[in-house]
Parts: sequence; structure tokens; C-alpha cells
Amino acid sequence: MPLTTTGELVAAARAGGHGVAAFNVITLEHAEAIAAGAEAAGAPAVLQISENAVRFHRGRLAPLAAATAAVAHASSAPLSLHLDHVVSADLLHSAHGLGFSSVMFDASKLSYADNVKATAEAVRWAHEHAMWIEAELGRVGGKEGEKVGGDAGPGGREKAAEAPLDAHAPGVRTDPAEAVAYVTDTGVDALAVAVGSSHAMTERTAALDQELIGRLRAAVAVPLVLHGSSGVPDAELRQAVAAGMVKINVGTALNTAFTGAVRGYLDAHPDVVDPRKYLAPGRDAMAATVRRFLEVVGG
Repeated sequence: MPLTTTGELVAAARAGGHGVAAFNVITLEHAEAIAAGAEAAGAPAVLQISENAVRFHRGRLAPLAAATAAVAHASSAPLSLHLDHVVSADLLHSAHGLGFSSVMFDASKLSYADNVKATAEAVRWAHEHAMWIEAELGRVGGKEGEKVGGDAGPGGREKAAEAPLDAHAPGVRTDPAEAVAYVTDTGVDALAVAVGSSHAMTERTAALDQELIGRLRAAVAVPLVLHGSSGVPDAELRQAVAAGMVKINVGTALNTAFTGAVRGYLDAHPDVVDPRKYLAPGRDAMAATVRRFLEVVGG
């Protein structure tokens, strides 16, 4: 099936009152698993390549993008290609012509004023190249090498980044009034918000601020995005979608499933050296995880 666009998938999910899940691609097996899981669930999905994944592939975006796009083209499920958590303007600009219909530009570590300025510049470029663009206000945190928390907006919140914070710390979550100003001043098409989740969680114990999600949906005109969804229990995810979340990002849950299956296979077969033997159960485990998330958040 030809690639669809992230904007179309998000708009359809929002209109239907459900969510659309977006899954991180690191290897070819990730892309194949996402396509298989989407086909099994009978649901669309977004295939995301992050700047960290590009760095893992020695800074080369084009080969991974081409492989991921090829998997999507061969799938019967509606799939889009998204460039995620981009902090480099050069990487943003390199996405043009590689099949990406959307990008998440991440200036959330900057001060509020600098975040707005950098994001507005990224939005101008993206819209000139017919790309849908997402940004983050507040700090979800939890990525390798960074603290959970940080600057969520003006008013002295820069100081919050100086102390070790968690997803429930003061000054971390997205303020609805600031979100309105941010969306107006940047022109983004979607907004990732900090509401209690965190990246890289391997246990599903996150408690979301469902009341805040509702207030953000009422205040902000663009679709809301939940990062760090791997650590959110199913019931919390369903409630978050009902409260107003639309695009649901999942990464660590795939890696947890993949690594667990590979480790289990190698423990049971210590003499195996053919990677196909242990990559296959890893890929299958990721596909099952994709299907489950799609069934939780989908219509």
C-alpha cells in the first residue's frame, strides 16, 4: 500500500474519537514487526525514526528511511513515516524527499522563548515542504543521559532543569494557557504534552493527569500527543485517549519485548549462532506488542 500521511491518520483518529499509535523503528525487524502488528489489528500506524536511531546508524538517515518505507509499501495496513525527536536542523532538512510526511521537532530542553523561536523556524520550513509538524511543551524526560523534567514554560521554570526531577515534579507538566500561546506563536500541527508519563519506562506504572489532559484538549486547537506511552497501563491509556490524547508514541515496549524474546531463545539454545534463529522470535514478540497497543488505543 502506498505510504499515507501522519496528518491524515491523526485527523481520522481525532474525528473518530480514538487514538493512533506511533512506534519507534531502530532495525528492519522493528519496521517489519510494526507492519505485521498493524495488519493483525486491522489498524493504521505510524512508523517513527528518531534522531537517536539515526545516530545509532552512524548518522545516516537515508538507508533506514528507505528500508522502513519499503516495508510500509509492502504492507496492507495504512502506514506513515515520521521523523521523531529531531533537535538538529540539518537532520530535519534531510528528511525531505525520503518518504517522511511528518516530523517532531524537539526544542523542549531550551528556555521557553528559545523553544518558541526554534520551533517556529522549523514549522516554517516544514510547511514549505508540505510536512506536518509536532513539537513538545513541558518536559516528558526519561531519555538516556537526561533528567526527567525541565523547563515547561516561562516564569522561572528554567530553574526546574537544575534539579533531579520526575514526571510528577512541580514545573514539569504542560500548562494549558502556555500551550495556547505556544501553539499560536509556533504554528505547530500537533502538541506533545507532559502529563505524567516518561520515556524509557520498562514497567507500566505511570499515572497520568487525566484532568489536565481534558483541560489541554479544551484549550488547544491542535491534536495532543502522548510520549512515553510504554510505561502507561492499558486502562490509563484508554482513559487518556477518551480525555483527548490522539497520537500515542510507543518505543521502549517494543525493545522490552524484543530483548526478552531474544534473551529467552539464547538461554534455551546457547549454541545457536545464526541470528535469524533468535531475531525471528524477537520480531514476533514486537508484532504482538504492536497489535496490543493498537487494540487498546484504536477505535
